[in-house]
Amino acid sequence: MTATSFPSTTHARARQLPRDLALVTVAIDALMVLANLAIQLWPDTPEGAQMRGTYALPGVWIPMVFSLGMAWVLAAALAWSHGRQALETRGVDSVSRLVRPRLRYAAAYLMMLMLNFYALSPLLYELQLLFMPGGRLQDLAGAGSMRVVMAVFVLLQSVAQLVVLVLGVWAAAWFALRGARASAAEVDSGATAEEIGGASPRRAVALVGAAMFASLQMWSGVAMSRWTSMGRGVDGPELLLAWMVPPLVVFALAFWGGWLGATAGLARTRPFRAVGASALAFVLVQVSCIIIAIAGLYIASRVAGSFYSPAGLIGFVLALLLVYAVHVVALTRAATRWLYRRYL
Repeated sequence: MTATSFPSTTHARARQLPRDLALVTVAIDALMVLANLAIQLWPDTPEGAQMRGTYALPGVWIPMVFSLGMAWVLAAALAWSHGRQALETRGVDSVSRLVRPRLRYAAAYLMMLMLNFYALSPLLYELQLLFMPGGRLQDLAGAGSMRVVMAVFVLLQSVAQLVVLVLGVWAAAWFALRGARASAAEVDSGATAEEIGGASPRRAVALVGAAMFASLQMWSGVAMSRWTSMGRGVDGPELLLAWMVPPLVVFALAFWGGWLGATAGLARTRPFRAVGASALAFVLVQVSCIIIAIAGLYIASRVAGSFYSPAGLIGFVLALLLVYAVHVVALTRAATRWLYRRYL
């Protein structure tokens, strides 16, 4: 290998760092899940037979699979964003001098996952038992308000798990990209899209934003399904379609909005602006749709006497879905264009 080919090889590996961090994230998540399932479903234990019967129910494994998929997509998008941000702000040459960033990231992320699995999750479960029927706090809260207390706790539990996921990816990326001695190298003016290669900035912005938006929407659906009767009475293929189709549609709508919000003239992706635009658009969409739904229900109940008929309810749901789709595209476009206004 010549002296000129060695830098080109290291630079090529550095350009692949965002993709590699995303793949490492999903691989470690999958290994942790498989290891925990293997322990729970071990065939020589009576608990294993009971757990196998439980996981065989569509109402159990379908939400679990899509909940895991949501977390993996979200973590992979954040890991990719950290790698891309390092390439764009520090340059390919500086990133290529990092010492084993993939291995360092994998070790740190595995440590964060183990803390989540074996420390935070059991703690949250013990706290949840306090609010369940027969728990120590049932008498304190009162039987009438237990459902509200449980709903608030489950929401806070979902928020805590989301925060831990985001912080886990951030801590692992910090350790891999800034903790090594090579990270003290001289920082250049940054790399353009042509120097980094891969997806164009406009496409990358749309993909990151769509992945974040769809993951957050799925996360909110999972949080709601834990304390409501949503999905009960639906089984088999219908339940599978109910969990599979909405995230794909939301991803497509958010991608369209992000694509319209960005332009082909972007020189860099600036991925965390795409993450911020997606989070902002997600909050605005939820708030606006809730307000419109409440206002629509009030107006329809006052004006239309046949609103509570099956046709009236179906029409209202279809109208709300149309409003949601328009809001996702419009607000994602507006949030992306606002956060990238200096670079468009």
